[in-house]
Parts: sequence; structure tokens; C-alpha cells
Amino acid sequence: MGNCFGSSTKVDATLSTSSESSRNPSKISNKSAPSNISISSYSGKSSGEGLSTPRSEAEILSSSNVKPFLFNELKSATRNFRPDSLLGEGGFGYVFKGWIDETTLNAAKPGSGLVIAVKKLKPEGYQGHKEWLTEVNYLGQLHHPNLVKLVGYCSDGDNRLLVYEFMPKGSLENHLFRRGPQPLSWAIRMKVAIGAARGLSFLHEAEEQVIYRDFKASNILLDGEFNAKLSDFGLAKAGPTGDRTHVSTRVMGTQGYAAPEYVATGRLTTKSDVYSFGVVLIELLSGRRAVDKTKTGVEQNLVDWAIPYMGDKRKLFRIMDTKLEGQYPQKGAYTCATIALQCLSHESKLRPRMAEVLATLEQLQAPKSSTTHSKVENRPSFNHVCLSPLKQHSPMNMKPLASPLPRRSLLVK
Repeated sequence: MGNCFGSSTKVDATLSTSSESSRNPSKISNKSAPSNISISSYSGKSSGEGLSTPRSEAEILSSSNVKPFLFNELKSATRNFRPDSLLGEGGFGYVFKGWIDETTLNAAKPGSGLVIAVKKLKPEGYQGHKEWLTEVNYLGQLHHPNLVKLVGYCSDGDNRLLVYEFMPKGSLENHLFRRGPQPLSWAIRMKVAIGAARGLSFLHEAEEQVIYRDFKASNILLDGEFNAKLSDFGLAKAGPTGDRTHVSTRVMGTQGYAAPEYVATGRLTTKSDVYSFGVVLIELLSGRRAVDKTKTGVEQNLVDWAIPYMGDKRKLFRIMDTKLEGQYPQKGAYTCATIALQCLSHESKLRPRMAEVLATLEQLQAPKSSTTHSKVENRPSFNHVCLSPLKQHSPMNMKPLASPLPRRSLLVK
């Protein structure tokens, strides 16, 4: 599920329609998975339940709002995990397409009932098992239109599986970077950005805060209408409580997306997710990967390459995706670039909250009418920053972000 700054994605095709494989998965694992793992719990309710007390594996699985499947049920639903049911492969394991009855959730004939995606954990021990349990813990309790729905799980003998709703358009990564799919229009890119921002804002603004920790293009999945949903919560962490300002944790994530202060110190905050959102926003603008080893010099790192152009309306076209063929609003693109620059501020305190990012993106998409303006005027916003050139945080004054990660494949604390 999670890799430690591997150059590849984790399970990029988690619920996608095309098969792919991770290139260099880096996992931290032990051969045996202890049965007494405890995970901080989360309650989506405003009553403040849960988060203060870690929950054992037995408590998580018994209280989950999702169905516990038997391994044989999922074998039947996926036609015995046949190769032609394979959707993708990654560091976590394999993902298969399956069918279940919408009412009983029992295995159904192929082509009938509810389509699902079944993620099967590789038996690699503690780390994979811990991330599997973390995902059941969070997605078993978190419910939002911009989070992928967890239908169920399987803990049968040594088998660990997760069952999700099927996302027919696959991942954002597939549409932006891989050959074949029709290029995404500007309107769809903005729709995806807003949907992903809503998902992150929901996690961050909850009374019991959740830090996603692995926001990237491959973890943004798209339904049939290109609505974005966040997937893969294996690295999610409960946010700081009380007077704490951060969570200290082992450094994990994906190269090119991780915030520099998190990489350097292991101190995790919601602003770490905001940095990752800024990277994805540049990916949406440019059609380039966060890290691309096929390029040379500064162009290998998207942030390093793009920043010099993003604060100047006259230069912004140099980073815009050529697949857009110039079909995008210049003012809107510049506003998005300015939002991205704020998200990428080297000092985490200077980055906006996701609620502020969301409000500004929604205003970009909304029609210009008095009704629309009155509807959003009370939302937190930073339009005074986004709609004008950056001053104190302009590219000329920003601290250099020469690769946010040291040139090592693993960086674990």
C-alpha cells in the first residue's frame, strides 16, 4: 500500500480499468505480522468520539461499517482471480475486477450486479498488514462523496484483501501521463482538482483531524463522470490533538510529492498534504510527472522546473500542457499557478488551508453572478493573494526547493 519514497507509485491502478505495474516498489517490511497492532481510531461524527484512544485490530474489524468477506467469496466474485480480471499491480499487491449482488453482497455472475475492485495484499509481513488495517480503520468510518467507498475486507487465514467500489475512469495518473486516454480538457482538470480538494478539506476540517500523507495523482480515482475520489488510506494518520502542533512519524510517502519539512524532520501536519496538493495542481497544469527520470537536469523535478515560470503571466504558457492545445483561460490558469505557489511555500505556516484552496478553486469554476458570489462570500478564501501576483512569496524570493528529497531511494525514521 505505501512505499517509502519509491520512485514508483504504490497501487496506481487500484480501481482503474487498465493494467499497470509499479516500477521500483520500496517497502519496509518484516516477515511476521503481529496480531496486537493498534491504530488511532477516527469518528466522522462531531461528537469527538474515538481518536483519543488507540484501537486494537480486533476492535477495528468488529466495529467496521463494512462487510467482512470470506476468501472463497472473493475468489468466486473475481472468477478465481483470473488474469483477465486483473486491473493493476503495485507495491501492495494485485487488484482484480469482480461482481457482487447489490443487496446481499454475495458473489454474482460476471457482468451482473455491483462491480467491485478487489485489492489483494502480498504476504510480506508487518508493514503491509499495518497499512491494510489502517485503511479498514479509516475508510470503514469515513464517508464523503470525494473519498472512495470501502465495501468490505477479508482477513481469512493469511489472506488480506480490500473490496472497493469500482472506479471506471481509473486514476488521474493514467489520464495525465499515459498514452492512450483522451487528453483531459481544462474543465475536467478543474473538476478533478476541486473534487480532490474537497476530499482533503473534509479530512482536515473534521473535529478529529486526519492527515492523508500520500496525496498524488495515482491515488486520485475517477468515476464515470470524472468525479475525483481519494483512495488508499494506508499511510493516513490522526492529526495532532490538544496543544500539539504536529505528529512525529516515520517518513513515508512518494518522492516528489512530500513536503520538505516532513522529509527533513518527520514532523507531519495538514500543511504537508497542502504541499502535495500544490504538486498535483502543477501536474494538472503541465501534464508532467512530479519526478521524471527520463528528463535531464532541473526538468527531472517538476517543482524545480516549473516555479520560475509560475509567477509571471507572460511566462506561464511555457509550462502549460501542450495537449490542451491552448484551450484554457489564461486568467484561470494563472490563478491556479498562484494557488500552487502558495501551497508550495517552503515554510509550512505560509501555506493556505485546504478549505481556502477549495473556496478559491470553486470561485474559478462558478459562473459570474451575484447569486454565486453571495453563496461563497462567507467561505474562507485567499483571493487577494491568488488573483494578484505574489509579492513576498514570489519565485524570486522563495527558498530554493532543489529536489524536496535527498537522492536516496529510502528515507525512513
